[in-house]
Amino acid sequence: MATNGKPLRSREWFDTPELYGWLRQAAFKAEGFGEPAYQNKPVIGICNTWSDLTHCNAHLRQLAEAVKRGVWQAGGFPMEFPVMSLGEYNMRPTTMLFRNLMSMDVEESIRANPLDGVVLLGGCDKTTPALLMGAASADIPAILVTGGPQLKGNWRGEELGSCTDCRRYHTELRAGRINEEQWAELQNSIVRSPGHCMVMGTASTMASMGESLGIALPGNAAIPAVDSRRTQLAEAAGRQILTLVEQDLRPSQIMTREAFENAIRTLHALGGSTNAIIHLTAIAGRLGIDLPLTLFDELSRTTPFILNLKPSGEFLMEDFFYAGGLPALLNELRPLLHTEQMTITGRTLGENVAGTINHNPDIIRSLDNALNSEGGLAVVYGSLAPGGGVIKPTAASPELLTHRGRALVFDDHDDMEYRIDDPDLDVHPDDVLVMRNAGPLGGPGMPEWGFLPLPRKLLQRGIRDMVRLSDARMSGTAFGTVVVHVTPESAAGSPLAAVHNGDIIELDVPNRRLDLLVDEREVQRRLSEVPQPKPHFKRGYGVMYSQHVTQADQGCDFDFLRAESL
Repeated sequence: MATNGKPLRSREWFDTPELYGWLRQAAFKAEGFGEPAYQNKPVIGICNTWSDLTHCNAHLRQLAEAVKRGVWQAGGFPMEFPVMSLGEYNMRPTTMLFRNLMSMDVEESIRANPLDGVVLLGGCDKTTPALLMGAASADIPAILVTGGPQLKGNWRGEELGSCTDCRRYHTELRAGRINEEQWAELQNSIVRSPGHCMVMGTASTMASMGESLGIALPGNAAIPAVDSRRTQLAEAAGRQILTLVEQDLRPSQIMTREAFENAIRTLHALGGSTNAIIHLTAIAGRLGIDLPLTLFDELSRTTPFILNLKPSGEFLMEDFFYAGGLPALLNELRPLLHTEQMTITGRTLGENVAGTINHNPDIIRSLDNALNSEGGLAVVYGSLAPGGGVIKPTAASPELLTHRGRALVFDDHDDMEYRIDDPDLDVHPDDVLVMRNAGPLGGPGMPEWGFLPLPRKLLQRGIRDMVRLSDARMSGTAFGTVVVHVTPESAAGSPLAAVHNGDIIELDVPNRRLDLLVDEREVQRRLSEVPQPKPHFKRGYGVMYSQHVTQADQGCDFDFLRAESL
């Protein structure tokens, strides 16, 4: 078999007079495969992020078997291989510290092995972008299959979504509104199956980004993890990858600038995770495509928010699937999209979604009946965020989107945890909670610490939101008036490092401003007195990370992994 008239890539490993060509085929025989199983067939890698430590991906072994069936059906030879798995709940200090490492694992596993195409199996938050980053760099035919969302949670008759409602009820626990027994009961009720969070968190958002980029099959994003249609889709991906190999259709031909603009508009229409800005920027950077923050904000201004899902709305991913899933939403967005963009189906995005039906217009709104005339994310700039900061207005308190208050500063996460519930803490509802040293360098790894807990003394008074800002990230499942990704980060000597308690901070989301109302000369004087941060690592991967990670506005990728053209 040839690809567009060229020999299969895998033949370079086998069609050689050297001993190693013979040994490589002998290795297949050692696994029990006779020559008819692999001879002159495309070798398809199944890149699996299954792990017992990653509950979102706990069912990917079963999906891998479905992919294998599809590959066999279409005349290929499937070879499953593991890569690093990033379990959001278990890895410390944060999975984001290891996203780039996993992407290198993916890229080099593809490059080093006799693979003609690859099916990427992911799900949990950072696994999907890491897979796409690695596949973009390796640039052989690839299809993304994500694990799908969990089933809805249900506690005492209330439908729940992890972990939006985990956070909501944890707040009530801290406020004394529910007890420990109820909290334990809720733990058994909210996560009922394998799969990723069933709100529009980072995992759901990145699955949607893969589909809107055209690198996943239509419908992939929303099918529940345990639904048989998820397994059928995985099998279909196994068949389709053979078509991509035959046509030599690569990620670089699918994930173009126009495809990324489609994904960004989809992100805003979904009210998706702030993390997607970082991940899309990193994926695009591997392909030599620059996605400045100004582009995200420009497209947000002209993309209505139309998906009524938590944390910005009412419903859950399972409801989204029954309403028609991402194809139905993309069909509503057609006037704003590059519908001529090619996808891994061999058809354009417009052809993929043509004729799809919106079964519930309360969940998937039309452009004329949008939840908001602008998109779900906004980028703010100013003296406190020279390189930008990100907020999700659709999950914020409208009355706080224009706000002026005094700063209450926490020097790091430990400082915040130590003081936040101190009954003597000098804090008022109009204050702005500020945390620094939580960025790519300062965290390290830019943990999801941006959703700062409110002081217990204010929770007990019924306060449920305040303006909060940091150089950290925030879980896509979180909510509130929270500015994250403040760039440059404080550990890089930004104005955030110069904020003192009592300084006045002004947030003006409609005008996209975030300002520290302190004279610039005073800011520079303070910065001159800030001590240099101590290194977090003395050896190993952490040292390499610290030396090469970029800031949030460049996707937090390693500088040497971005395309040379950038």
